[in-house]
Amino acid sequence: MKPLDLVADFPAIPAGWAYLDTAATAQKPQAVIDAITRGYDTSYATVHRGVYARSADMTLAYEAARKRVARFIGAGSADEIVFVRGATEAINLVAQCWAGTQLKAGDRILVSMLEHHSNIVPWQMAAERIGAAIDVVPLTPDLCIDLDAMEAMITPAHKLVALNHVSNVLGSVLDGARASRIAHSVGAKILLDGCQAVPRLPVNVAALGCDFYVFSGHKLYGPTGIGCLWGRSELLDAMPPWQGGGAMIDRVSFERTTYAPPPARFEAGTPHIVGALGLHAAINYVDAIGLAAIRAHETALVAVTREALGQMNSVRLFGPADSAGIVSFTIEGVHPHDIGTILDESRVAIRAGHHCAQPLMTALGIDATARASFGVYNGPADVAALVAGIDRVTRIFG
Repeated sequence: MKPLDLVADFPAIPAGWAYLDTAATAQKPQAVIDAITRGYDTSYATVHRGVYARSADMTLAYEAARKRVARFIGAGSADEIVFVRGATEAINLVAQCWAGTQLKAGDRILVSMLEHHSNIVPWQMAAERIGAAIDVVPLTPDLCIDLDAMEAMITPAHKLVALNHVSNVLGSVLDGARASRIAHSVGAKILLDGCQAVPRLPVNVAALGCDFYVFSGHKLYGPTGIGCLWGRSELLDAMPPWQGGGAMIDRVSFERTTYAPPPARFEAGTPHIVGALGLHAAINYVDAIGLAAIRAHETALVAVTREALGQMNSVRLFGPADSAGIVSFTIEGVHPHDIGTILDESRVAIRAGHHCAQPLMTALGIDATARASFGVYNGPADVAALVAGIDRVTRIFG
């Protein structure tokens, strides 16, 4: 498959700058920037409540974005898509409105060792309020979620499983369909965190068999402040509202308030209207390239990077060889923050730190890693710049 050559679509990436922090946030193509600009410039109005033509038009565009998201992830209905600020808010919504009402003292929640903090802390908060407990699925030797261990440890007491579809540190890809079958074998519901998956892999929630799926727009080449919760319609229907205010009501009186059906029930207040338009444009952009092409492109970049770094004696690589667009590593005797600083001097931007995955760092016996993560705008020159920069780091600290 021909390598992608799309850097010209991204005006924020100047010539000679290797941006390798896509797992944190993706740069935005001109098509997304244009959609956002149009939304504010020539067509802006509120949605759902205006009776004038422009408001009606913006409402149609906003709801078209919801339908586009539904098609993109294989949802059965656009009404199963809730717009939120991002995956963190989506997980908190489920923790409050589903776990907070469906779980009871003595129930158990299952997460894995490699979860992002946003897929740990909300469940801890919910468990503390309810009196539930949390169990942790270990990792395989190549640092994937160990589904054999999960199958052995799950019990009918487990009511919820929450797992990362693609690790933001290791790039390891979960067999989501098998994880869902294991969860459902004991009657548990399963939530998948798809932040790193939707920009890199074809996602179909029906095929995955999960009950909730969440992702953020800004990692999908879209704007910040917009993300999505997908939930099975029967689950969303049974969940109470999270926040009260405009748009989420049916009728309000001082005696009693009744609430709108999903998704409006969970979208109190004026939404991020133009963010939804930008997300729509981002999905169109990714779909036009093709997720299979994106996956092949990033796989090739990962393979070249791991091969080059693997030849350096002082470099330790983490995660599976077939990681999805992400390479985490350390250099013996060099703090990852120093690696990042020196690479920045060479115009290479990477991430350095615990990546909001401190329990994983503890399990690995380290405090932090350096992380290079690829996007559609990266190419062989970026890998070469990274490798040259790391070689410079090893010489400086040699």
